Amino acid sequence: MASDETFLTKEGEAELRKELKELIEVRRPDLAQKLKEAVAQGDLKENANYHDAKEKQAFTEGRIQHIESILRNATIVENSGPSDEVRIGSTVIIREDGTDEDEEYKIVGSAEANPQERKISHESPIGAALLGKKKGKKFKVETPGGLIKFKVIDVK
Repeated sequence: MASDETFLTKEGEAELRKELKELIEVRRPDLAQKLKEAVAQGDLKENANYHDAKEKQAFTEGRIQHIESILRNATIVENSGPSDEVRIGSTVIIREDGTDEDEEYKIVGSAEANPQERKISHESPIGAALLGKKKGKKFKVETPGGLIKFKVIDVK
């Protein structure tokens, strides 16, 4: 897999399409209205509402362009049912050597990675090390904190 290629799961694609719809149909008109109201207040140099709305509008337009670009160029990964091998879209349960604690991650493309939601990129150190592994397989990952050993407990 080329590292400059963007991969999205079907779920990730749906989430981005939902966010894009919200930005275009709700946020954009709301900010346009706020700008209109701020302009009506007059003197724009010292108008905090105007500057705030302009900043939010620029961020929103940037996010819209970014999402549109991802959706236009991404390869949508469709898992054809269960696999015993880790791939993009797999949910994996791993355990660090010397611990009793299992960790569950979903392997996703970098555009939808979100560590707080336990979605890790296939390009991250752990994600890359997991690709192609099967249940019961041990593997090592080089992290900023040093080498860590893991075991694949399950692949869903």
